[in-house]
Amino acid sequence: MLKDITLGQYYPVKSFVHDLDPRVKILLTVAFIVAVFLGRSLWGMVPVILFILGAARAANLPLKLLVKGIKPLRVILIFTFVLNLFFTAGETVLLSVWKIRVTREGLEMAVRFSARLVFLVTGASLLTLTTQPVVLTDGMERLMSPLAKIGFPAHELAMMMSIALRFIPTLLEEADKIMKAQMARGADFESGNLMQRARAMVPLLVPLFVSAFRRAGDLAMAMEARCYHGGEGRTRLRVLKITWKDVVACAAVALLIVAEVLIG
Repeated sequence: MLKDITLGQYYPVKSFVHDLDPRVKILLTVAFIVAVFLGRSLWGMVPVILFILGAARAANLPLKLLVKGIKPLRVILIFTFVLNLFFTAGETVLLSVWKIRVTREGLEMAVRFSARLVFLVTGASLLTLTTQPVVLTDGMERLMSPLAKIGFPAHELAMMMSIALRFIPTLLEEADKIMKAQMARGADFESGNLMQRARAMVPLLVPLFVSAFRRAGDLAMAMEARCYHGGEGRTRLRVLKITWKDVVACAAVALLIVAEVLIG
């Protein structure tokens, strides 16, 4: 399961989406999230699905990579689906057993909310899979730079977010190593009920937290040794520029929003 998490990982290929300006990709991700919540019917999911398929194709990303990123959410997806299916009031009854009623409105609500969760994770994965952490930091910092005039720590916040994203795959790899080491010593993470599995995770979480704090200390020491003092006077290897590709991407997301508004 740990290896299935794609959020925070970077997929190094040459593509149309990879070449987009990081500032544009961040804003388009926010616009995509808005478009996802604009759809209020099952037909509103169709433009979003087509957009995701087109974006994955333009980014040269295999669909199985995006699907793999959804697997860790299966428990949350099932819980969301069941909760909306059985606890949403409706008039058109599809199934009635004892006190359990399944209505058409509840089924549509369950499908729509579960699909929204999948779309949100997929959109965030597309951003991180196609943008290097350093470039993503530059994009966030440039977007928040106007707030620096009022004392907002734009560079520091962007740096912290970038480090957090970069540490996701590192900590997942560390957790996988610790889990395999514990399983070699007889630990069982698969069997038992929910509480037993939660207690079985304690031998995994304790060394993982210790490793995380150790890595954070090493990173802070390395930054101090290199005289890091924030973004003041910093020069950049890559100068961010808006190109025709960014305009095309903005037009595609604008069409998605228009389609969601029209379909409803």
